[in-house]
Amino acid sequence: MKRAPKMMLRIALPIALLAATAQPAIAASKKTELLVCAAASLKDSLAEIEKGYEASHPTIDLVFNLGSSGTLQKQIEQGAPADLFLSAGQKQMDALNDAKRIERSSLLLKNELVMVVPTDSKKAFTTIKQLVGKDIETIAIGQPESVPAGQYAKETLTTRKLWDSLASKLVYAKDVRQVLTYVETGNADAGFVYKTDALTSKKAKVALRIIPGVHKPILYPAGIVKDTKHLKEAAAFYSYLQGSNADAIFVKYGFMLP
Repeated sequence: MKRAPKMMLRIALPIALLAATAQPAIAASKKTELLVCAAASLKDSLAEIEKGYEASHPTIDLVFNLGSSGTLQKQIEQGAPADLFLSAGQKQMDALNDAKRIERSSLLLKNELVMVVPTDSKKAFTTIKQLVGKDIETIAIGQPESVPAGQYAKETLTTRKLWDSLASKLVYAKDVRQVLTYVETGNADAGFVYKTDALTSKKAKVALRIIPGVHKPILYPAGIVKDTKHLKEAAAFYSYLQGSNADAIFVKYGFMLP
């Protein structure tokens, strides 16, 4: 008779454990996953925004698809899943608006183009025309057709009448972060990136700031993708990105507000 309670305890314990382990699974299943297609240059600022937003919105799981704005634009055009699109160029957002793939959009941020060199470079630049010198063998830029930073770099070099003379020195990258990596690793003597990318690097330094007049304005629009299955949640994050908390983080990483 004294053994009965022990048998009941053995039965009750696994049930209690099962109930306890089931709770997180149930909670996790209630989370809404928001897929945000975003320009690679937003990586660091969005990582910080993600922590704060998910902490205050425990039912939201932010997932970022980072890449060149042109590549992300094509993915959305072809029907790839996405809830929001954060572009580093107005051209890509305009194309999606024209294709009726965006529910609504607005200007989020501005940026600045700079030329970077490895931190141990002894070369001092006062003008980009120095890139024609024999001591500069390789110049990295984003693919102009798909990478807005590459488009701005091409516009800059074309305005300065350097595009043709530097053609043999150019190496093309899939996005602006790859340009930065080429310079950081010494695989390029110079490269064109956003100021915000340069600020994240300890292995590359700004050699020149490019004046805005030689290329189109660097604009970062944000938009809600029309095919989103989570319009309410996407709209809430879209609004948050334009609020004071997100603004402070963007400014911290070197972006300019509209």
